[in-house]
Amino acid sequence: MLSIKNLDVSIEGAQILRGVSFDLEAGKTTVLIGRNGAGKTTTLRTVMGLQTKTGGRLMLGKTDLDRHPGYGRAKLGIGYAPEDRRLIPAFTVEENILLPAYATRMQRDERQRRLNEVYDLLPQLKTMGDRPGGGVSGGQGKMVALGRALMVADHVLLLDEPFQGLAPALALEYAQALKRLREARPEIAFLITESSPELLSSIADHSLQIERGLIEMEHGEAA
Repeated sequence: MLSIKNLDVSIEGAQILRGVSFDLEAGKTTVLIGRNGAGKTTTLRTVMGLQTKTGGRLMLGKTDLDRHPGYGRAKLGIGYAPEDRRLIPAFTVEENILLPAYATRMQRDERQRRLNEVYDLLPQLKTMGDRPGGGVSGGQGKMVALGRALMVADHVLLLDEPFQGLAPALALEYAQALKRLREARPEIAFLITESSPELLSSIADHSLQIERGLIEMEHGEAA
């Protein structure tokens, strides 16, 4: 599905990722575990073309992602929910969810079908649809970001620290939403970053440990 091979990334002269390699499988959930600054967010941003790599290769099936600019990767079926949500405050919740569909010039019927699917999976979003994006709480914003990513996630879903800052009740609600999503969309490969692996132990198929830009552990063994 998505293959990451020998990925190197440097930012302002400092090497952040050092030969990161792993594969995402269709229908499987991979959790990338690491402390703040370990390279989790940089890995996701590089897959999305938001961060320039200095070495390595990114392949979605037989498609070389280097041939597609960042704004074109959503059109390839990669959905991304950043840790900081990045909602447009003046847009309604529904308008925020629909943004990637408009950006990829999705046909109206398909856009509505996918929006209905998002509301079926995340019914709380439908009740918030008319609210401004700037009027939702941080936890609710995480849900909106997840719904927005689902609008285009045909093959891969990238979630960056989805539980960070969530109150226990919202964390449980988010975890239940991920379980429903896993059941409803078994074809998607999930990559979820987290600092606390216990939060995702019930849905993780693979766990990777990243430290100082290196993949150090996989299933408790050296990668």
